[in-house]
Amino acid sequence: SNRSWQLVNMIIALDAMGGDNAPQEIISGAIQALEEIPADVSFKLVGDESLIQSELDKYQVDLSRFSIVHTSEVVTMDDPPTAAIRGKKDSSIAIAVKLVKEGEADALVSAGNTGASVACCVLKLGRLPGIDRPAIATVIPAPHGKFVLLDSGANVDSKPEMLNQFSIMGEIYAKAILELESPRVGLFSNGSEDGKGNEVTKATFKLLKENDYNFIGNVEGTDLFKDKVDVVVCDGFIGNLVLKSCEGIAKGISGMLKENIKKRQVRKVGYALSKGAFDELKEKTDSRATGGAPLLGVNGIFIKAHGSSDSYALKNALKVAHELTQKQINKQIIAGIEQEA
Repeated sequence: SNRSWQLVNMIIALDAMGGDNAPQEIISGAIQALEEIPADVSFKLVGDESLIQSELDKYQVDLSRFSIVHTSEVVTMDDPPTAAIRGKKDSSIAIAVKLVKEGEADALVSAGNTGASVACCVLKLGRLPGIDRPAIATVIPAPHGKFVLLDSGANVDSKPEMLNQFSIMGEIYAKAILELESPRVGLFSNGSEDGKGNEVTKATFKLLKENDYNFIGNVEGTDLFKDKVDVVVCDGFIGNLVLKSCEGIAKGISGMLKENIKKRQVRKVGYALSKGAFDELKEKTDSRATGGAPLLGVNGIFIKAHGSSDSYALKNALKVAHELTQKQINKQIIAGIEQEA
């Protein structure tokens, strides 16, 4: 974008109408972000002006870093992906993407409809040179730290060339965000042996082997939480299944644990004594702490927050947007793709 060279004052656009808890939790997250994001960053709140204003009026803080961009439509979670492009041209997501395209914002955060926001970004912002399809990169907490999973939901089907591009973007992202010197890149498959996988995985394996980074081969589901891999490459269909399964398992185990603790008095005492450890674990595995996942490969910075995001998750998504803009992640991706080409 034409603003990226002189990021003296950064502007982040926020889709105030996107997500299950909009606009209340979205605005609340933006208010919280004021304290944690430097004072030279301002925010454009995109959506229904009267709704946004009545939310802002609830807070006794300096609102000078906010401006409102009024839109008359909202893309709902049930709308088809094309809604933001063809149908609802004055929707909060369509206008927020337009702000980035026209250089009136440096980054965009939305918790709205994933299909519609991805389609809108790809079509309006275009792709970075050398990228066929963008990918959503999600940081997942693990016992040893974190790993990046991509694509976690932008493309249901992917060709080997696309998966190869995902791997390069993921490696660059892990260096920039997880601050790893030489991230271990693994291809997600149904076994860790070299010959495992379907036709696409096998063809992708050959491409990844030629890259100039730390490719460790195939990884399977049991490897993800064992400190074996930092970047996990797969298509968006599998990635989304992995992501939702991890979230479901975490909630399920937590529920089972609570039920079993309640059964006996002695367990309740034990729980009280180890509450600190449980709290630490909860904090570490809280997906809201990551806030949002970037759509890597589009010519602009778009952070997709979870549809069910609350204010804490949204605040953290805004922090990710700020960090990626500051680190000029897209320039790094362009350089990395050129290097591997």
